[in-house]
Amino acid sequence: MTEIICLLHKDTLVIKTPKRSPLVFRTVVLFFVMVCGVYILSICLKQTSLHTKARFLNLQVIEQQPCPVPGFQPWENIPYQHFPKPKTFNREECGCNPVRYFAILSAQRSGSGWFETLLNSHMNVSSNGEIFGDRYRRSNASVVVETLDRVYSLDWISSSSKNECSAAVGFKWMLNQGLMENHEEIVEYFNRRGVSAIILFRRNLLRRMISLLANSYDSQAKLLNGTHKSHVHSPQEADILATYKPKINTTILIRDMMQEEDQISRALQYFSKTRHIVVYYEDVVSNKTKLSEVQKFLGVPDMELSSRQVKIHKGPLQGQVENWDEIERIIKGTMYERFLQADYEL
Repeated sequence: MTEIICLLHKDTLVIKTPKRSPLVFRTVVLFFVMVCGVYILSICLKQTSLHTKARFLNLQVIEQQPCPVPGFQPWENIPYQHFPKPKTFNREECGCNPVRYFAILSAQRSGSGWFETLLNSHMNVSSNGEIFGDRYRRSNASVVVETLDRVYSLDWISSSSKNECSAAVGFKWMLNQGLMENHEEIVEYFNRRGVSAIILFRRNLLRRMISLLANSYDSQAKLLNGTHKSHVHSPQEADILATYKPKINTTILIRDMMQEEDQISRALQYFSKTRHIVVYYEDVVSNKTKLSEVQKFLGVPDMELSSRQVKIHKGPLQGQVENWDEIERIIKGTMYERFLQADYEL
């Protein structure tokens, strides 16, 4: 002990204890921290593995429970899609509901508006109106295809929302809305996506011409309290619009009807390579079983369909135009003479 005894003063004796090295203390603390870290890490790894296993188990359960087979047979060699998850609303309850795509191909004043309201009265059908009435959407083939993708992705905002799962989704497409100009691309798209065409025309071209002229006049005159309506829902409104009797230009009447027939013939030819059904307005009016045929074509349950629309031009043709005698004289003896006769009962 002589090395740690120091004499500071003559009368003072100080004994210094040896300094402990901090190395041992630091080693103990480091070891403790490492043990705690390993323990915490092991717990985290166990929890992560449990969550991962749970996910895999959930996925396996989904795969083990496929969608049930529908009660009706799908179209032969025609694809159909299950209801996806649209961006605008949640339809998880319809995840296994098969959906058919369709398009109503028609011409103005051929009864297409009335026909579409009939289809929309079905709880499983959603038809979205004249989507290609907007000029931009039919500006070129690429834009047309892009618009079709939006409609058939079921993300189109529709006023015909249903309480039941939709089984058929489509819209109405007029011949003069880019349909004829882009028919090759449209036919290819229809066949690739499994879109079915409901081709709706009017046999009596003279009646259609009268309706066109009257509708064109009302778009300017606005007989219903300053409002133009192409379709009405009350007999009173229908009677007001029916008061106008157009005058047909008989010098070009035959030529116009020939052009109409040619356009219809070309449309039937273009879309004959798609899955399609041809329906005539007069047949739907006089034979209600035609609607059952259309529902069967769409693969939806057969229901009684209804519409609130009221027919505007009723009764014999001679009471609907101003120059009937002249029209009758021009048409008689031609292949269009049949248009002078009543073609369905109202």
